Amino acid sequence: MINIDRFLADEQDPKAVEKVAGKLNDLLTSGEEILYLAVQKKPAVNILPDCIAISNKRIFYCSPSNLGLTMNFKDISWKNIKEVSFKEGLLGSKFICVPQSGENIVTDFIPKVQVRKLHQAANQQLEEYKEMLRQQKLEENRASASSFTVPAPVIDLPIEEAIVIPEVIQPEISKEDEVEQKLIKLKGLYDKQLITREEYEHKKAAILDSM
Repeated sequence: MINIDRFLADEQDPKAVEKVAGKLNDLLTSGEEILYLAVQKKPAVNILPDCIAISNKRIFYCSPSNLGLTMNFKDISWKNIKEVSFKEGLLGSKFICVPQSGENIVTDFIPKVQVRKLHQAANQQLEEYKEMLRQQKLEENRASASSFTVPAPVIDLPIEEAIVIPEVIQPEISKEDEVEQKLIKLKGLYDKQLITREEYEHKKAAILDSM
């Protein structure tokens, strides 16, 4: 149940506040509360004033109809509001709501004290909503960053452990192959006339004897 006493401190019309508050009780959702309520004060006849209520989730526009027998309600949530402002005049002030799309919603003849508090409450809720979106965006970015695969840490090892050079295993050479290689080299020396015939025959015989 809405406590209307706290909405009568700025000379709001008690009858209008009581009528609107009773209807708003049925419109509030879970966790929603009315933060401020302003009542229109027309310069001439003010029998059926419009009201604006600020909750932590939206702005309510309340307009009497059928000679005050019924009440029309229109609301706009903070996600659909771009900004709020007001203009003070000689016969009252205008409260202006700028939606994300569509025409501005203008309510005139709001007393100066009420329009200032109305703007303050609405602007605070709008800033809190924008901050909530910013925090959600940061959380989404953190979640996206943490989903990437983290590379395994590089472990510094001593050089002798980090770099292992495999030992080159030389193929085994048979005794016959070794003798053959020596004879080929010896023959090459002789063909190039680097050794004499006698030296060639002598070394050849020595190699063959080593088998």
